[in-house]
Amino acid sequence: MPQSLERLLSARHHDPFAFLGLHPAPEGWVLRVFRPAASRITLLLADAGVELTKVDAGGLFEWRGKLAPPRPWRLAIEEGKHRFEITDPYAFGPLLSDQEMYLFNEGKLLEAWRSLGGHSIQVDGVDGVRFAVWAPNAERVSVVGGFNNWDGRIHAMRARGGSGIWELFIPGLAAGDLYKFEIRNRDTGAVMVKADPFARQFEMRPSNAAVVPAASTHAWNDSEWMHGRAKRDWLHSAMNIYEIHAGSWKLHADGTFYNWRELADTLVPYAADMGYTHIELMPVTEHPLDASWGYQTTGYFAPSSRFGSADDFRHFVDACHRAGLGVLLDWVPGHFPMDAWALARFDGTALFEHEDPRLGVHQDWGTYIFNYGRAEIKGFLLSSAHYWLSEFHLDGLRVDAVASMLYLDYSRKHDEWLPNKYGGRENLDAIDFLRDMNAMVHERFPGALTIAEESTAWPMVSRPVYLGGLGFSMKWNMGWMNDTLAYIQQDPIYRRYNHNNLTFGQLYAYTENFVLPFSHDEVVHGKNSLLGKMPGDAWQKFANLRLLLTYQTCSPGKKLNFMGNEFGQGREWSEQWGLDWNLMEIDWHSGVNKAARDLNRLYRDLPPLHDLDFEFEGFAWIDCHDADQSILVFQRRDRQGRAVVVALNFTPVVRTGYRIGAPAAGFWREIFNSDSGLYGGGNIGNGAGLMSEDQAWMGYPSSLVITLPPLGGIILHQD
Repeated sequence: MPQSLERLLSARHHDPFAFLGLHPAPEGWVLRVFRPAASRITLLLADAGVELTKVDAGGLFEWRGKLAPPRPWRLAIEEGKHRFEITDPYAFGPLLSDQEMYLFNEGKLLEAWRSLGGHSIQVDGVDGVRFAVWAPNAERVSVVGGFNNWDGRIHAMRARGGSGIWELFIPGLAAGDLYKFEIRNRDTGAVMVKADPFARQFEMRPSNAAVVPAASTHAWNDSEWMHGRAKRDWLHSAMNIYEIHAGSWKLHADGTFYNWRELADTLVPYAADMGYTHIELMPVTEHPLDASWGYQTTGYFAPSSRFGSADDFRHFVDACHRAGLGVLLDWVPGHFPMDAWALARFDGTALFEHEDPRLGVHQDWGTYIFNYGRAEIKGFLLSSAHYWLSEFHLDGLRVDAVASMLYLDYSRKHDEWLPNKYGGRENLDAIDFLRDMNAMVHERFPGALTIAEESTAWPMVSRPVYLGGLGFSMKWNMGWMNDTLAYIQQDPIYRRYNHNNLTFGQLYAYTENFVLPFSHDEVVHGKNSLLGKMPGDAWQKFANLRLLLTYQTCSPGKKLNFMGNEFGQGREWSEQWGLDWNLMEIDWHSGVNKAARDLNRLYRDLPPLHDLDFEFEGFAWIDCHDADQSILVFQRRDRQGRAVVVALNFTPVVRTGYRIGAPAAGFWREIFNSDSGLYGGGNIGNGAGLMSEDQAWMGYPSSLVITLPPLGGIILHQD
């Protein structure tokens, strides 16, 4: 007993249940309670109260008797002027099953958030919260919160054998209570106060305590969407993504955020009317700093408290689905911040990260890199992915910074990284994790998609795992994006010398399932807005932007645009203010918006523009050689052989009498013209349409003589 008491008083006891609570004694039973601030403790029996004896000035109380009190016993505690009653936490046995702990240690507990973290439950008829946390290198772990004055001596947790998991059921706690874990490292004795890695709710920043979450009361109304998603042929379906930052799409007049329910009422109908098929949310996993945009995640299981509750988020997703919109989450398994209160050196050791900075530190971002080779870490991330898709019915994950995960030497000098066991630069553990994650998503969530932001030429990113690929559904086409923006930013007089920027992409366009992105990364940090990148005077800037959106819409691949691109946001984006929606009152900006809306709907409704986005049969050049006039002409086809013709003029010169090959004879209707007066253009085009002529041209048996508007694009279609 003296050793146990000493360890208890010094807050070092790894197994407080072996000493506290009810235990056999020579004369019967002994009940021990440790409350350092208590002056009096009474055991409340059915017929009377029996006062415990204070046996140590440090706060240890005992009751001894021949008959054991019935479990769970209640105590009346006096601390100063306060008297309160509790059910003793040390009256309860272990709650986590051996199977749960085994699967967690194997990295196979895919719904680990149901076992670890804080959960309101009832045990032996008593309501309370069960806490569990993984801290294998701890000497002692306690739950702290306002309920114990953040004193780590009071609610020390039970170590569950060699699993590294600690657990404790605290009666009387409920949803809304704040908590953290106080952890003492067994080697150094250092004491840390940490947020729960599995917390499903946090305080509003800058506070960072976890919150015991309330049970969801949301009743889903998206069964039709979910059943349809499972059967949808996404390879051949339109996919046009509207990327948004929830904190700055719109702001209230006082600068406060729209919450999820307000976004459901405003963002959802806007995106649906614009013809988008999906909304992609920049990370809404909990994060401490607004300026990180969510990419420095501290809560991998918690929707950010900035925008409301978890049920508010469910309401938003439900509203999207009822409006015909999918929801994608930008998810960040590649790195995590160094904040001392979060995952970093969680139990005083490199637990989630690597000890060696050559493996564990991301130098560019000042963050830690996950140790994907550790089963529990792999399971933690798999469980996070599972959580967002299952609990919130999300339709997919856009995985951030995949390239930084794949390469051990990513953004490092030759002596700043360690090779893999074969001497190579590939991160074999990260590759295994990504394959397992993709396989899990596609197996367990039919129709859900995974999209890689991967900026290198790593092969088979979007090919199935069973074929040797990474297993993603799609991959961002960063090469196409960079080449296109480099071209469009040139003064038109120089574009003839850079024609290859627009044609080169066809050499690799079908090696992956590509998404063509104009994302947030292209409109920040001095890069200017999409409109601001355009050369020339105001007329040319807006014409160039409409032309750029036309080129993107008609090119093979799914589409993504960041909020503001669709109406010509003027200044580059910042998370500190909302988009400049007042610009929509200006004809040129509203014209871009109308053009984007019409392009979105054409892409969605016309199979030739989306059916074969990933297959070479869906695209054919009609003329890719006219560099001198900076003109491109091509056709898009669907599986039934129906075609549209796209002609693009990247100079501010009207081209009349321009002959192009026609994929078929007959009447070709002009169904879109980026120079339409409706969009702020000059109305130069081909009227209702054109009849083909029986003159062979460019390898086609018939041809069309068209008028190409300046800095404009047209789409021709045979009804």
